[in-house]
Amino acid sequence: MAQSCKTIIASTLLLAMSGCTLVPGGHFEGIGSGEQTANLERDLEKVNIHIIDSQLVQEHKIKRTNQIDRSSLAGIDVSNYEYRLGVGDVITIGVWDHPELTIPAAVQRTAEFDGFRVQADGTINFAYAPKVPAAGRTVNELRNDLAKRLSRVIEEPQIDVKVVGFKSQKAYVTGEVTKPGVYPITETPVTLIDAINHAGGLTESADWETVTFTHGSKTEVIQLDDFYSEGDISQNRLLQDGDIVHISRNDKRNVYVLGDVIKAGKVDVNRYGLSLAEALTDVGGFNERTADANGVFVLRKRDLQKDGVLADVYQLHANNVASLVLAEQFELEPQDIVYVTSAPLARWNKVISLLLPSLSTVDAIQDIENQ
Repeated sequence: MAQSCKTIIASTLLLAMSGCTLVPGGHFEGIGSGEQTANLERDLEKVNIHIIDSQLVQEHKIKRTNQIDRSSLAGIDVSNYEYRLGVGDVITIGVWDHPELTIPAAVQRTAEFDGFRVQADGTINFAYAPKVPAAGRTVNELRNDLAKRLSRVIEEPQIDVKVVGFKSQKAYVTGEVTKPGVYPITETPVTLIDAINHAGGLTESADWETVTFTHGSKTEVIQLDDFYSEGDISQNRLLQDGDIVHISRNDKRNVYVLGDVIKAGKVDVNRYGLSLAEALTDVGGFNERTADANGVFVLRKRDLQKDGVLADVYQLHANNVASLVLAEQFELEPQDIVYVTSAPLARWNKVISLLLPSLSTVDAIQDIENQ
């Protein structure tokens, strides 16, 4: 069946490129014969054609289920997390039974104002203990060093060290969150999910599936929706100094529904997905008087260099109730193109002629919408 579909498409392409007008008002400009014909024929050999049936729907469902191997999921282990001081951090130091070494709390001043700031050289200055290395140390390490130094003048000093100003380390949350900004790294471990919550959560324009996490020179895409909807805890990350969490807009989370439908246009894919039936419903359905029920196509771009395939084309025979059930179960992906023909030979050749040479750009889609 797939091979016969390719044959039909190839033959109609030749008619289209020879200048024949098969549809009233359908005019092909800039498509000639010869080399362009050969190029399009070669492109068609890189297109996989599938019929949307119960077996295909089941295969896609199994594939989506198997994408998350729960047996290999691992959360973030923060049991050994310790904050390390950095330049600019402010600490307070108290020595029990020695009030002369403890700065008293003032009504009009904060602990941060009266505290000891880690200097540019990474040290702090304290009574009887000048130039104590602090940067890169934990609070316990600094406390032990201070106790050792003060023990020269105080018998068994009991020292309390607290960080009251976290100024040295920060992470950034940008993009489509309610309160984008700079968030400090503190003694409490902060994860990517925590940072998004601190930033007020995602906006309505956020793309749940395009969250990038940058650590050093490495950037990875976080499937945030897998965390919330599938419980995929492996998507979470522990934030460190300089990390960036960026939430993109959902501008590309849509599909294009074109052809012989009531109102052609874009349909948004929300975080819960979008079925072929829902997309057709959102544009008012196809024109029952002129549309061909067997000519419902879904065009999905593939990575040619990686897969050796230019696109997958899915065809739905929507001429019975069972096929409408399949349309409800067939999940669309962002940037899919849904096309409904009035005459499969004429309209489909027009779509394939315009789309195959430029699947990598949205301009081709806009060209079809403008005709």
